[in-house]
Amino acid sequence: MIIKDLEPKLVWNYFHEITQTPRPSKKEGKIIRYIEAIAAENNIAVKKDRAGNLLLFKPATKGYENRPTVILQAHLDMVCEKNRDVRHDFDNDPIKTVVDGNWLRAEGTTLGADNGIGLAAALAVITSDDIEHGPVECLFTVDEETGLTGAKMLEEGFMTGNILLNLDSEDEGQIFIGCAGGKGTVATFACETEPASASDLYFRITVTGLNGGHSGGDIHKGRGNANKILARFLYKLQENCPFTLAAIEGGHLHNAIPREAYAVIGISADCRENVRVLLNLFAADIENELGSVDPNVKIIMETTNKPDTCLPATLTEKLIYALLACPHGVINMSHDIEGLVETSTNLASIKMTGASEITVGTSQRSATESEKTAIADQVAAVFLLAGAKVEHGEGYPGWKPNPESKILKVALESYRKLFRKEALIMAIHAGLECGLFLEKYPHLDMISFGPTLRDVHSPDERIEIKTVDLWWQHLLDILRNI
Repeated sequence: MIIKDLEPKLVWNYFHEITQTPRPSKKEGKIIRYIEAIAAENNIAVKKDRAGNLLLFKPATKGYENRPTVILQAHLDMVCEKNRDVRHDFDNDPIKTVVDGNWLRAEGTTLGADNGIGLAAALAVITSDDIEHGPVECLFTVDEETGLTGAKMLEEGFMTGNILLNLDSEDEGQIFIGCAGGKGTVATFACETEPASASDLYFRITVTGLNGGHSGGDIHKGRGNANKILARFLYKLQENCPFTLAAIEGGHLHNAIPREAYAVIGISADCRENVRVLLNLFAADIENELGSVDPNVKIIMETTNKPDTCLPATLTEKLIYALLACPHGVINMSHDIEGLVETSTNLASIKMTGASEITVGTSQRSATESEKTAIADQVAAVFLLAGAKVEHGEGYPGWKPNPESKILKVALESYRKLFRKEALIMAIHAGLECGLFLEKYPHLDMISFGPTLRDVHSPDERIEIKTVDLWWQHLLDILRNI
């Protein structure tokens, strides 16, 4: 079976075309042109704001002219992650999709169902001639994944509807009415390198095989963080065998739990066996700790060529101490909603920029603004004590739940009628654009819902095929009954 054979055909056909259109964050030009072409083919009015956000408008179908305008909202960009052994250029190559039993996935890369399936459903609604609905606006935003730029720059008066259906959630049968806010904290270590010793042996220590995942939606699962694991080993090594650090890298994106990290170290020849023994014992500990959530974790030691330079011992020590001390994971659970993460932080990335600096990227999330600030300050304090320069990003607000939402009541009744069971009312720890929309459109009545996705923001991202049809039926029934 191929993707175009799946039901509902119109949604899946659009999703297939979207997977063939590269759309990294901040590089949405190709997907924008694709959507503009669809609008032109179907005589659909479209406008674009200075950020690149698109708004498509379609009048009501006959008999629905007096219904309120509904905004269908999805984001244009996707997270671009791949396995280390996969050759893929996200700027130019299409995503290769695979029907794998009950799921659709990609070959070694992120699938982009976050939020390509939302785009596909909105396009299916606005281009179809046999769906009953009132006036519909489709808002497609840019750069949701790396900066929420489109939502932040959305102009007042750009859209006119008072009801917004966000199509960017990941659990069929759950209706979301709130989300956490977020903030990024970046630490920068200035460094001057020194010549690498010609007498040392050099090895690359790699942490790999982790599942990673969404730093909001998956943070509660206790999955391994490659940066934290690497820091733990380097700290332990420092206690047992002097070494020099020539390179260190880990993770890529602020909103993904890092799956891989590596360091290049130099040791004296007489330490070689001691290091191997220490690594084997440490790897066994990690495998035991993470066996149920990251069964494929590996820590590998390989010989490598002598680098030209290494970091000074003082900087190496401060960096390792800071990475080990930096918190990661769930900080607090919600006191109001059972099972919901209230506050978390992600040690997301370590990058060396030439020979001049090392940057450490982290991200914090919380449904409570004061707790978001507190955990960001805690992370900052760790790196400030280590002598790094620290900067906080602008961040984005949370979306406060409104249990009295009128569109929520419509969606609940629709789900009950269609499937003879109750939908769950939820809040999500991941960030959605809804909080930013409320800042400029405080009158909006919003819900977020979607089909079932798993392991988004990682190459294991997949979408449960049957839930797309269930979600589609629910969406159409909501549009009929508003």
